[in-house]
This record gives sequence, structure tokens and C-alpha cells, in this order.
Amino acid sequence: MQAARGTPIAQPSATDLTRGRQLRWLFVGVALAGLVVDVITKVVVVAQLEPYQPVRLLGELLMLRLIRNPGAAFSLGENFTIVFALLSVLVLGFVVIRLVPRLGHPGWAVALGLLCAGVSGNLTDRIFRTPGALRGHVVDFLQLPYWPIFNVADMCISGAATLIIILSVVKNVGLDGVRYTYGSKAKTAPKPAVGSGQDEA
Repeated sequence: MQAARGTPIAQPSATDLTRGRQLRWLFVGVALAGLVVDVITKVVVVAQLEPYQPVRLLGELLMLRLIRNPGAAFSLGENFTIVFALLSVLVLGFVVIRLVPRLGHPGWAVALGLLCAGVSGNLTDRIFRTPGALRGHVVDFLQLPYWPIFNVADMCISGAATLIIILSVVKNVGLDGVRYTYGSKAKTAPKPAVGSGQDEA
């Protein structure tokens, strides 16, 4: 029986609502875990390391070298500290308000959680560390050969970017969990179950 004009054809089921809550909790868990690890590692590094006195962990492969970075991830844009702080606030607001309510795939929940963990981790430094609010220098301490010194927050941002590329470009999975057909705007949806009450062609 066809629904009356103007009447929604389907409403979210209890299963959909439960899944949505689970994905949002997954997002929160990943974001908080990444932020906590970033904050703790920075506190330990600041307390234990001296600037310009690196500690070798894996020979020449990985070293701990404490620096204070006024720029963005991987020491980029060192003259725009306040701008990066304000952009970080805007990014967090956009993700939480506009994207998280639309989550329909666990991969996207993890990706957005990592993104927020990384952005909020470095934003925390810019708010609370010297030389002042929104101008604080980010603590970086991980050094690889031929690579800018970074921190756990930078790793979260890089992981989020990688996962977003895999989901959106390689897997063609949208934020809502729908898989899009390559080369078109058509969406692939699961076939209706037998006996679901839908009319057959």
C-alpha cells in the first residue's frame, strides 16, 4: 500500500537508533583515548626531557627530541599560531555538530574520532601552554629520519586523513555508511528481505 503524499515512507527503526548511539559512543571513545594519550605523553616528555638533548629509542630510526612548535602539524606555519587555534575550534565544532549526527559506519566514527583527538590535542597546547592562550606552543617530541618532529596528536590527524581517503576513495563508503557506485551518483542499497511486505515488480 502506497503511503499518502507528504507522509514519510519510513521512520528510523529501534535498531537504527541503537546503531547510531553505538557509533557516536565509538567516536567519543576514540577521541577521548587519543586526547588522553597525547596529553599524558606530552606531560611526561616535558618533565623528563631536556631540549636539545635527544634520547635514542631505536638507534637512528626513532629518537625523542623535545621542541616547542608554534605552528601546525609537523611544524608547518609557525607564524600563524592564533589562526591555527581558531581554525581548530571551527573544525571541532563542524565535526561534532554537522558530521557526527550523520554517522552510519564504524570506520567513519574512528576517523572522525582520530581527527578530533589530534585537533583537540594540539589545541590544548595552544590554549594552556606558554606564551599564552591561543598562542601556546605545541609540544613535539617524536623524530624519524628525514621527517619533521611530531607528536601523538599529529599521528591521530595523519591516521584520520588516511582512513578518510580509504573510506571515501578506495571503498566508496559515505559518512552515512552507504556504498556509492564508482563513477556515478547511484547508491547501492541492500535488497529487501523476502516477505518484507514490499510489492514485487
